[in-house]
Amino acid sequence: MTDWIDEDGYRANVGIVLMRDDGRVFLGGRTGGRGWQFPQGGIRPDEAFESALFRELEEEIGLAAADVDLLGETHGWMRYKLPRQYVRRNGLPRCIGQKQRWALLRFHGDEQRLRFDATDEPPEFDRFRWADFWEPVREVIFFKRGVYQRALHELGRIAFPTGLPPYPEWWEAEVARGAADGSAEGGGSAPAAG
Repeated sequence: MTDWIDEDGYRANVGIVLMRDDGRVFLGGRTGGRGWQFPQGGIRPDEAFESALFRELEEEIGLAAADVDLLGETHGWMRYKLPRQYVRRNGLPRCIGQKQRWALLRFHGDEQRLRFDATDEPPEFDRFRWADFWEPVREVIFFKRGVYQRALHELGRIAFPTGLPPYPEWWEAEVARGAADGSAEGGGSAPAAG
């Protein structure tokens, strides 16, 4: 089934921040050693956000709704444009980027439940690790960093109601690099370090 691409060329997408009780988050290693990212995937036309969320959770990492608690989600869409070299020229409708809504899930299942072959498609991930809360900003491909910064900042207020974890030493440089990159748009600017 085809994912939903809006009239501006943005593919609707759900992003998943899967967190353990210790505050560490799931990072999937993209198949073939092509970097690290959160689980994410397209929303089909007329598919509800929560339905897409749990479908992608199962397809990408093999988990069911019973393995997690939905703690919250971001408000509105967060967008990023694809760099020219990543835009598929022959696809219609043409997709120039993604607009994403993000969900924060607490994982309470057994790690043995994680699997990457729960779909008929080639697996997105072939490995995983649990990372410090802010680390995905540094690990994800450059054009997604601004969205990761904003999503983690917004969801972090839900995950850590008494205060966000301290920013790592590299945070200020990554925020500046993400702002200079200009690939992410919408949802406000990246949070200031501090």
